Amino acid sequence: MRRENQSSVSEFLLLGLPIQPEEQGMYYALFLAMYLATVLGNLLIILLIRLDSRLHTPMYFFLSHLALTDISFSSVTAPKMLMNMLMQTQFISYAGCISQAYFFILFGALDSFLLTSMAYDRYVAICHPLHYTTMMRQGLCFLLVVVSWVLSSAIALVHTLLLAQLSFLRGNTLHHFFCDLSALIKLSSSDTTIN
Repeated sequence: MRRENQSSVSEFLLLGLPIQPEEQGMYYALFLAMYLATVLGNLLIILLIRLDSRLHTPMYFFLSHLALTDISFSSVTAPKMLMNMLMQTQFISYAGCISQAYFFILFGALDSFLLTSMAYDRYVAICHPLHYTTMMRQGLCFLLVVVSWVLSSAIALVHTLLLAQLSFLRGNTLHHFFCDLSALIKLSSSDTTIN
């Protein structure tokens, strides 16, 4: 194995879900259906908000961004899991694992920041109903989304850069179906105090 970023592993083994081989097809179909329902449902939400001018309000602006984030969040892990189930392989490259961890953290944090922005929007609507239109103007909504993206990107980048500095000399087996940050930290043979 070659040495990358102080790591002696070039790929990780994702043990995934404990599914019997004879049940593999049923679970593949179930997870594929759930993934497609998630993607199509959120795309429908985005499409309806864009097409109906009555829904061009701050609440639906945030909801459309949340729907896009949910599509992206589920697309970080589900396609690789489905491909592993279909191809009967459970390996992911080191770079793929680090990338998956980055995007998982990015969209998880973005989801939280967008929900916080939506909570602020509802707070203003309930506590200051007469000033709602002046307080929650389009520029502020756009700024809240941009700040959410910037903060999420920074959080994900910091975690990923710290993760890339770790050594994985103990092994390469993850008891998950994706590269979970906490599982990678436990697997590391380096000092993880900063992480």
